[in-house]
Amino acid sequence: QVQLAESGGGLVQPGGSLRLSCAASGTMFSIENMGWYRQAPGKEREVVASITSRDSTKYIDSVKDRFTISMDNAKRTVYLQMNSLKPEDTGVYYCKASAAVDMTLIEYDYWGQGTQVTVSS
Repeated sequence: QVQLAESGGGLVQPGGSLRLSCAASGTMFSIENMGWYRQAPGKEREVVASITSRDSTKYIDSVKDRFTISMDNAKRTVYLQMNSLKPEDTGVYYCKASAAVDMTLIEYDYWGQGTQVTVSS
């Protein structure tokens, strides 16, 4: 019932910027947190940034001061503003939401389909 629609990926030059969006839709009661993960070829998937419903954010060290995650609770949408992009930022970026679909408030994880981000000169 819960679907995540991602957009904003693409090809950019080093130093460029991209803004990723992920909108959650379907039957749900609440979203506790959302985050962005990425996976480069031959590497493990890693969490890049996350945000809670109380706007508490976390970032991996490699993206601090360059990426900003935000969430619009009313629209059930999370954004990732990526500035000063580097080639090592290249990978498939996945949106994840932890959401309760009913009033039991039991949370489940939902994943987007992934969007490719390529940083190359």
